Amino acid sequence: MADVSVIILTFNEEKHIARCLTSLQLFTDRIFIVDSYSTDRTVDIARSMGAVVVQNPWVNYATQFNFGIANTPFQTTWLMRMDADEYVLPELANEINQKLATLPTDVAGIHVKRRVMFFDRWMRHGAYYPIWLMRLWRRGQGQCEELWMDEHIKLSEFNGQPAKTIQFEHDLVDHNLNNLTWWTQKHNLYAIREVIDLLNIKYNFDNVERVEPNLFGPQDQRTRYLKMKYASLPLFTRPILYFAYRYIIRLGFLDGRPGLMWHFLQGLWYRFLVDAKLFEAYFHAGRDKEALIQYFQQQYGKNLRPASPGAGDSKSVNVSINE
Repeated sequence: MADVSVIILTFNEEKHIARCLTSLQLFTDRIFIVDSYSTDRTVDIARSMGAVVVQNPWVNYATQFNFGIANTPFQTTWLMRMDADEYVLPELANEINQKLATLPTDVAGIHVKRRVMFFDRWMRHGAYYPIWLMRLWRRGQGQCEELWMDEHIKLSEFNGQPAKTIQFEHDLVDHNLNNLTWWTQKHNLYAIREVIDLLNIKYNFDNVERVEPNLFGPQDQRTRYLKMKYASLPLFTRPILYFAYRYIIRLGFLDGRPGLMWHFLQGLWYRFLVDAKLFEAYFHAGRDKEALIQYFQQQYGKNLRPASPGAGDSKSVNVSINE
């Protein structure tokens, strides 16, 4: 087994959690789940498969995940981030088993490729593969960014130098089994967070450290750079341009009917919805920073002031491995 423990956040993931844990057990039995009080069988399934589970009230993704980092009971050299609807391919599990212990001490993080499945079809085109994500990092050298959307693991410097990262060859898979009603409702809620994140680029509400934007850096830095450029484009024009780029220029049409649905819904509909909600915010609150802060507090209960989004319950808990 590799010297790595895995942190997973869950809420009502009984459709996915067994598949995820089965894939992880190929390289580790140290799995720590932070559950947001699921009402289905998620916790029972996870504990029956040997995972350590604690429950903690949800504030936002970053707060919950950093709670997991702070409270994991496993004293492993490496930590890994997974979502419950993801699973690790056997080839990646073998790579982790074979390579992790051989890495030099100056390597602080590892990027892996994520492939997205939609209606059981791999979204191989439309600039959606490969997506490189920081998923493994050395204990004590990584925290989740306290952002509203697209939170990445931010690595600390090593001997005064930027942390060194490498890439593994094989993939993990994102394959959600819920229906389209669930998907669209989830992205409707995501859209509010995305609006705040886009406004944050201009107004810097939270004043927190972020992954450095860099067009020629790793995926997380490149994504941050491109998002800043996207934010500067005109409302309602940018989602249409983005969809055309993905579906035509980057050959998303080769992903068949599932690809048409995926690239349209995720690349156009969702981002058009974000722009509509952003237009709505400007319509009601104008472009004054304080007025926008008050708008999101009143309409959505979102506190955009510097203490958020990381404000919340930061308590520690004593976790028993035999729980």
